[in-house]
Amino acid sequence: MLRSMTGYGRGHAVVDCYDITVEVKSVNHRYFEFSSRIPKAYLFLEDRLKGIVQGSCSRGKVEAAVSIQTIGGSENEIILNIDTARGYLEALRSAAGDLDLMDDLRLSDLARFPDIFTVRKVEADPETIWNAVQGVAEEAVAAFVQMREKEGQRLKADLENRLEAIGQILSEIEQRAPQLKEEYYGRLYQKIAELLEDKNIDESRLVTEAAIFADRVAIDEETVRLRSHLHQFTELLESSEPVGRKLDFLVQELNRETNTIGSKCQDVTIARKVVDIKSEIEKIREQIQNLE
Repeated sequence: MLRSMTGYGRGHAVVDCYDITVEVKSVNHRYFEFSSRIPKAYLFLEDRLKGIVQGSCSRGKVEAAVSIQTIGGSENEIILNIDTARGYLEALRSAAGDLDLMDDLRLSDLARFPDIFTVRKVEADPETIWNAVQGVAEEAVAAFVQMREKEGQRLKADLENRLEAIGQILSEIEQRAPQLKEEYYGRLYQKIAELLEDKNIDESRLVTEAAIFADRVAIDEETVRLRSHLHQFTELLESSEPVGRKLDFLVQELNRETNTIGSKCQDVTIARKVVDIKSEIEKIREQIQNLE
């Protein structure tokens, strides 16, 4: 199915003691490029997350954002520095004896010294975290792909309409082209008749000149190739594989054949129709820049 390179998906769930949100979004890019915004403590998730995303798209600048909040527990571990606490206690009791004071020390008195505690962040187990995040990430990527496919179908419909328009204009050019020889013959005959006045005109020479002109402006080969490219373009729109680069190449070929038709046929009517075709091709070129 045709896909756009623009998409967004979000997944959210509470798994065990983690509140997890994963967001995936992408914009146009010539190749696949991945970046992430993940909390520093969970950077080990990046490669696995990239693997899931890359398995679902081949082109686009993709960014994944992960939020992990611990609920119903603590991310920190409080450690008592027992030797430091004992040192404070002994010092205070010694001071009480030396100063002849009452020894009324309590635990709360020791708690006033901040360096008797060390706050250490609990190291998360990578496999446990990944098991919690994986399902949420897959949900986000599924929504992301669905949006790219939906946008891809909209682009496909637009492209098909423009291809049909080009085909119709091409038919009009094919109908007009045979008339050029007859009109050229008529103009040539009239011009020679005016120059020669009453003298006899060599009809065979006129026919020869008209034939040479017709051969010079013949566009049969170009119109056949142009129709072939249009047919191939339509077939690629039905492909289940990424076709953005192939379509980009075909657009160049469509433009090449159209330019040749315009340069061969020095005719106002055909020239206008060539401009119309090139206008449609340019709109197609803009649209396929967003296709995977």
